[in-house]
Amino acid sequence: MSNQESSQYNLTTIPRSQHQLSRKQISEAALKVLYRLSSEGYRACLVGGGVRDLLLEKKPKDFDIATDATPEQIHGLFRNSRIIGRRFRLVHIRYGREVIEVATFRSHTDDSPKNELSSEGRILRDNTFGDIEDDALRRDFTVNAMYYDIDGYSVLDYANGLADIEARILRLIGDPATRYQEDPVRMLRAVRFAAKLDFEIETSAAEAIFQCGPLLTGIPAARLFDETVKLFHSGKATRVLELLRTYNLLQYLFPALDEILIAEPSELMLDFIDQALVNTDARINNELHVSPAFIFASLLWPAVHKQAQEIQSDQLKMVPALFQAGGDVMSRQIKHISIPRRYSQMAKDIWTNQPKFHRTQGKQPSRLHGHPSFRAAYDFMCLQTMVGLMPSHLCHWWTEFQKNNTAPVIERQAAEYTKPRPRRRRKPVTQSGNSHSNNTKPNES
Repeated sequence: MSNQESSQYNLTTIPRSQHQLSRKQISEAALKVLYRLSSEGYRACLVGGGVRDLLLEKKPKDFDIATDATPEQIHGLFRNSRIIGRRFRLVHIRYGREVIEVATFRSHTDDSPKNELSSEGRILRDNTFGDIEDDALRRDFTVNAMYYDIDGYSVLDYANGLADIEARILRLIGDPATRYQEDPVRMLRAVRFAAKLDFEIETSAAEAIFQCGPLLTGIPAARLFDETVKLFHSGKATRVLELLRTYNLLQYLFPALDEILIAEPSELMLDFIDQALVNTDARINNELHVSPAFIFASLLWPAVHKQAQEIQSDQLKMVPALFQAGGDVMSRQIKHISIPRRYSQMAKDIWTNQPKFHRTQGKQPSRLHGHPSFRAAYDFMCLQTMVGLMPSHLCHWWTEFQKNNTAPVIERQAAEYTKPRPRRRRKPVTQSGNSHSNNTKPNES
């Protein structure tokens, strides 16, 4: 950021009496890290989304800390920590299942040997340390550049973030095009925060997305997997999809779906995607488990279903047609988003199991019920019945089947588990000390 750009930002200190953020709202693990760093003479502040969400009276997903201690100094203070990252070196401190991420205050100097940019201006390495003001202006959005200072319990606002929170505006710090060039994933973060917080993206930041969207093609597919899961597991997946389409970003994540949506998509398929996202949001907001496989299966289903119908024939039934189409669509998809095999395989199982729900006679239901991906495939099928892609009675039939079919199985398994095992008898031993097996040595005792 240039000196002229940084000069427009001034520190505003909000004392404890003028904000509602309290230590009672911060996790015990985060407080331990903050107080330990402070007691050792380092400056330590809660920063970013944790501060933002508490000021919005939301429950933070996690708590991040920024400090003037180096990664090595932090690691030396906490035995339960490890240094991670090459592009940005961070320290993760684990307390049970909770991980506190601690970053050293960063600065940016073009001629620093610890900074590295690509020819397109993308940050490849950014490990030049600075002070808290430098760190604030290196952050992406104004609402993420606020710090909770554990020493005075005040909120430090370096980029007018509190005003943007009150106006519900998502504003980039610095020139939007430059910041997107530094890290194109910031465009996806803008979409996620706008959807999650119900904010509007500031005009210049929004317009620059149309210009910089193609930069996402240079992001590693593995990183795009992580960002895509964050997008659609934010609890606002329906809004996320709407914004991705608004800013023409869907084509860089799900090109097969984007092509179908640009053409004349089936109203039933549109309803299916909408219902799948609504259900995903409901589960996340109720703190229920969701698998990334289900969201990928849902978003790619229109392309898989369309291709399967095109290649289906008397010689190629629907299940093998779905198997072939699913493999083709997934192979193209992983070039854009590197979906781990455990999720891609589960998505393909969900697809190929759909026609099998029509088979409700004989042993077929029990066979399908025993499939490892049955539950996800069943939920997927019920979504299809809700919008008219499959007969409505099937969801009810399979729901009743599970009620009537699994209880006896569970009882049988419990009985088998508690039933005492018969004692094994030793094989008789011959007079020479050998058992009936010639390979068994005599007992030397």
